[in-house]
Amino acid sequence: MADDCIFCRIAAGEVPCTRVYEDDTCLAFMDIGPLADGHTLLISKKHYEFIHEMPADEAAHLGRQIPALARAVQEAMGADGLNVLQNNGHVSGQAVGHVHFHFIPRVPGDGLGYRWPARESDTETLKKQADAIRQRLGT
Repeated sequence: MADDCIFCRIAAGEVPCTRVYEDDTCLAFMDIGPLADGHTLLISKKHYEFIHEMPADEAAHLGRQIPALARAVQEAMGADGLNVLQNNGHVSGQAVGHVHFHFIPRVPGDGLGYRWPARESDTETLKKQADAIRQRLGT
């Protein structure tokens, strides 16, 4: 547990939250600054700042909770869609340095934007980028 991490303190029961789901390794609770009704967070109970720091089995366990939680949030809120987001690093929008997923119900006209402008690339550039990624994966 990181003493200065609000999510660690929530997981430890030191800070109250409105729980949605909990097991031995993860906790889902309502976001206190929601972007939409039903905005829910899913966290690892262990402190990892970035998802790539997590052991594969712990990340997999967290990932296995996503489909059921996504379905429950969307259905409970009567939403037409749902954003499931996980940010790594301040530049990506990560506000709390603890691995977490956002479940944000969406309806037409909700005023929430989430469009990234697509860029064009050429095949050679894509191949070089894929090679660099594969090299780091060890494949």
